[in-house]
Amino acid sequence: MDLDRLKGIFLGSTLRILGTVILGVVLLVAVGFLVGVFGIPSVEAVENRFGGVNETTTVIETDVVVNNPNPIGLKLGGSTLNYAVAMNDIEMAAGSYGPVGVGAGNSTMNFTSYMDNTRIPDWWVSHVRNGEYTSVTVDATVQASILPMSVAAPEIQQDVNTDITAAFNTTETRPIDANQPFVSDPVLYLNETSGNWGEVTAQATDVEMTFTVYNPKSYPISASEIGYDMSMNSIAIGEGATASSVTIPPGETRDIETTTTIRNERLDDWWVTHLERNQRTNLTIDFYARFDFSELGGGTIQIPLDTMESQFETDIFGTKEQTDTGNGGTGNETSTRTGTDTATPTEGSATATPTDDGGLVDGTATQTDEPTSTEGSTPTPTATETDDGLLG
Repeated sequence: MDLDRLKGIFLGSTLRILGTVILGVVLLVAVGFLVGVFGIPSVEAVENRFGGVNETTTVIETDVVVNNPNPIGLKLGGSTLNYAVAMNDIEMAAGSYGPVGVGAGNSTMNFTSYMDNTRIPDWWVSHVRNGEYTSVTVDATVQASILPMSVAAPEIQQDVNTDITAAFNTTETRPIDANQPFVSDPVLYLNETSGNWGEVTAQATDVEMTFTVYNPKSYPISASEIGYDMSMNSIAIGEGATASSVTIPPGETRDIETTTTIRNERLDDWWVTHLERNQRTNLTIDFYARFDFSELGGGTIQIPLDTMESQFETDIFGTKEQTDTGNGGTGNETSTRTGTDTATPTEGSATATPTDDGGLVDGTATQTDEPTSTEGSTPTPTATETDDGLLG
């Protein structure tokens, strides 16, 4: 191919000249990266916080710090930020944002993603099956458009541990009163309780309970039914009764066993209260039993058996201490978080603008618009701390 023909291809018209110039710049930048003249940008830190929450949607606010070691910004064509949060390998929120410009030095990109609260039951099942353990992972990658390369953030993992059933195991003796005129109280003594997780399915989570009861009377007392009402932060998550046929001879102890069941489909309602209380929850189970006092002419009477309470706390992203003023809970909770993998963003002003495909909420496809709640109002994203220490 002769020189005149090459000139015709690349310099034959104004458009061709412009295209040749742009191509030359891109090739120059590419070569600069390859020979080390330009440095490759890196993701320095990622920090997440919970924002607003309503009956259907949870807002996640994210800061991503990108370091560009070059003296000029890389804005030729822009870059795309891909982001995902998973809990026990269950994708909870994700998004793709761009184009985003990367200025010289450190740039902090702030963006918002949305989590569908109906994912909470799936996470809960995994948490209980894993021995009340959750691994929270955050993946962030910046994809440059001028070069076929991507830059991934350092691996971020946060461990969340709870011990909800520990509070159900007690050896404290407590009296059980009938509050009836034909019998003197206490009618029984509850000497010991124990509780452990039972069968866990996608629909239900069982708690196996055992009550060790002592009969101080001179006559046998029979239990025919054990019932319960269970709630988390006053949200009803389970209720029911199981047939029980246990006779406690005079002066002896017997075990009364029952299974309580958490209805997993109700857990997305609980999740809202968990975040509103700065990731604190009070689990309560009220038990009652039906005892037979026919020998005394009293028939079968329903008597409160026991109330079990368990407080637990989470710090999903490891950033709660930055916003917790201590006013969000009852004051009796014990933190169960382990691990402090927390990314602290540095100074910068670059802002990420979501593309049309940003804000994944269903875990498999990208949502094109901000999700609209069918109940209540759509939460307003914010990372501003309120007077009570909550992010709302």
